[in-house]
Parts: sequence; structure tokens; C-alpha cells
Amino acid sequence: MVPAVSGATRTSVSKGAPNLVRKLAISALILLAAGGCSRTGEITDGGISSLRSPCPRVGVPAGTGDITQFDPPASREAAAIDVVATLTNVTSACDDAGAQIVTTVNFDVLATRRDAGQARDVSLPYFITVVRGGTNVVAKSVNRVTVHFDAGQVRGSAKGVATSRVAREAATLPEDVRKRLTEKRKAGEEAAAMDPLADPSVRGAVLSATFEALVGFQLTEEQLKYNMTR
Repeated sequence: MVPAVSGATRTSVSKGAPNLVRKLAISALILLAAGGCSRTGEITDGGISSLRSPCPRVGVPAGTGDITQFDPPASREAAAIDVVATLTNVTSACDDAGAQIVTTVNFDVLATRRDAGQARDVSLPYFITVVRGGTNVVAKSVNRVTVHFDAGQVRGSAKGVATSRVAREAATLPEDVRKRLTEKRKAGEEAAAMDPLADPSVRGAVLSATFEALVGFQLTEEQLKYNMTR
């Protein structure tokens, strides 16, 4: 079953931020591989254990946490900056009790405008995307959050929310892989010196069962270029 995202209209993943997601979403996923027993970081007879959760890791891809709007739009002069907004305070809640693992992501948008004029609303696009194995974008949706500026104020804020769904079956390690990762290995034995993640089949299974839910502003190519080169 293909993972899904909700709360917005599904879009293509060919432009803007999704390209950056493919390049920058690679994480230290393998650190969560050996799950199922003991507490995180606990030293056991078989080594140091770590817990693996079926819930996706949540984050903001580099370059997509800020958005700048210009007036006039074609200008890139500092004096032409109209609105600057930052996506921050990202939190998540994961419900993994059912067949679908549902992750709700909440965040704040903090914005400033150039002129403290009349009351104004600014609508900003943001995305949530589900990444499998660190690089494979398998679902994406786009929504909008509206920041309100009171009359005479240059600062405004808003709250955003997005939801992803991943099939539990897709996020579950095969039993034979789990056994290889969690089996105890005694010092001095040949098996103790062999990292199971060195086996391409084991590593591939762990990556395939590991998901990320990433949120950020839906940027145009020009906005993305501006963020990466300023």
C-alpha cells in the first residue's frame, strides 16, 4: 500500500522543494535499525541496543524552512523584500495502534512584513511529503497557511497542520531481518565482528521499512534558489 498524506490536494513532485527533498532527505536512518528490546542506548550482553519505531521521523528539509516574497516580484533587492516567513516549532504526534500509522505534524509560521500599514492577510503554501528509505518521495500534498497582520503591526503568526499515513505493513521489518538485527552476539565469536547491516539485503530491508514525514514551504524554483544562495 502506498503511503499517503492528507489535508490538501495531491500534487506532482517534479519541481521546487520536492527535488530538494530527494537530495537532502538522506538521514542517519540505520541508527534506528536494531529495535525491539532494551532501552535506547542500553549496554546489553550483545552490545548497545537502540529502539526502532514504526513512526516516521519528522523534520524540515534544508532550504525549505523560510520563504521570502518580493514587491515587485521580479526584484531581488533588499528594499523590495515584502514578507519573510519562517516555519518553526515543529512537533508531531504518531498513532501507530492500527493498520495505518497516522502522524499529525503541527508547526508555527512566524512572519514579518516591510510596511506596518493596514491589516493584511498573507497566504503561504506549504507541503508535507513522505520519504521512504531516505531518498524516495512516495507521497506529497500541498496546503496553505494564512498569516494575519494587524493594522500598524509588522509581525504576524499562524499555526499549520499536516497529516501523513503509512501502512503498518510497509513500516514493519521482516521477521528474519529483525532476528538478525536483535540476536545476541558474544565477544570472541566470529559473528560478533560482523555487522548485520553490512549485508545489502538487511540494509535494504531496513531502509525500505523506514519513513520520514517532511514539511516545508512549497517554493518556486526562484525562491528555492534565493534560499540556497543568499
